[in-house]
Amino acid sequence: QVQLVESGGGLVQAGGSLRLSCAASGRTFGRYGMGWFRQAPGKEREFVATIGWSNAYTLYADSVKGRFTISRDNSQNTVYLQMNSLKPENTGVYYCASSARVGVELHDYNCWGQGTQGTVSS
Repeated sequence: QVQLVESGGGLVQAGGSLRLSCAASGRTFGRYGMGWFRQAPGKEREFVATIGWSNAYTLYADSVKGRFTISRDNSQNTVYLQMNSLKPENTGVYYCASSARVGVELHDYNCWGQGTQGTVSS
């Protein structure tokens, strides 16, 4: 089973950028769809972006389209989330997850990282 470790969170002002990374263990990383989710304080975890086995297929939540970019480097077993033009409502713990297929629902994913905190100040 894949093990996932997120990094890159931090504190940034509104309008700024953060780049999150998710490093995966295991030789079969390239076979998995990968996703990013966000959980704000007191709220449920929600879908942000997903990517297929290559960089050819991506899907985003409407709220982040045009500002966030998901990508992956299978040679480095890493998936990234570039977040630009950040807003205070983007604050939360960001989790990466792996799946046998791409999806937008929590139950589509069977392996999760521990999360990294991203905070956007107004």
